[in-house]
Amino acid sequence: MTGVSVGVAFAATGGTPGDGNIGADVHEAGHPGTPVADASSGAALSRHAARYPAAPSQARRLPDRASASARSGKAARGERAGSAHRTGAPKPAPGSKPSPSASPKPSPSASAAPAQPYEFYDSIDPETVPAGAEVATYATGANPTPPSLVAGRKKVLWIDTEGTDPEAQVIDVEPGCASPSQVPQWVQSHLADDPGTVAIVYTTLSEWSEVQQEVSALPASMQSKIRWWIADPTGYPHIVPGSQATQWYWGSNYDESEALPSF
Repeated sequence: MTGVSVGVAFAATGGTPGDGNIGADVHEAGHPGTPVADASSGAALSRHAARYPAAPSQARRLPDRASASARSGKAARGERAGSAHRTGAPKPAPGSKPSPSASPKPSPSASAAPAQPYEFYDSIDPETVPAGAEVATYATGANPTPPSLVAGRKKVLWIDTEGTDPEAQVIDVEPGCASPSQVPQWVQSHLADDPGTVAIVYTTLSEWSEVQQEVSALPASMQSKIRWWIADPTGYPHIVPGSQATQWYWGSNYDESEALPSF
């Protein structure tokens, strides 16, 4: 803004860049024929300045950094420095089209933050799970959960403990529940019912390798849709490497797990 305001002041007073006396009257001497003020009349010399240009002055120049600032990249950013002085700008010639003003470049939108792991709960009594939380509960077994108990939940995962309900989202593989040998058929049936979904296999660290061996004969397209939910109740949130979810807490009313967004 400094360089622009100074330039306007020079134009208004008849001075030139480099003249240290902004707005002062022109010098009295140095040009032959310049009228000298008559003492009796007190006429000012400044009225003749337009006919007799001023001689170069040796006064101090504006600092380079000030003039450089006026020539900075403000136009490229679409700014309009010195808007209060636009009236002094030259008018375009008749019939000519004004050149389009530079449009400010839109700033690139901030990159979306990567999705973070999230917590969810499982329980035979989903009413004990914190309100609004995602819950996993049982479709089969000794105590299947009535759908009315999870009405209004934003997301519910149904667990099949017997390996007989491929419409559930999870098969529970552990002692007393489905066996590792039941997993391949359950995965095939589940994906056949809904090819666009994934097949979640819950198991323990000790049985995981056996279950992986059982599903290794499945087509690669099916294996890629298996999501591993591994029990590892250490008491602190974590995800076992190679799994997509880990059950890290066992409680009296519910268990808690941490899951990746791909779970």
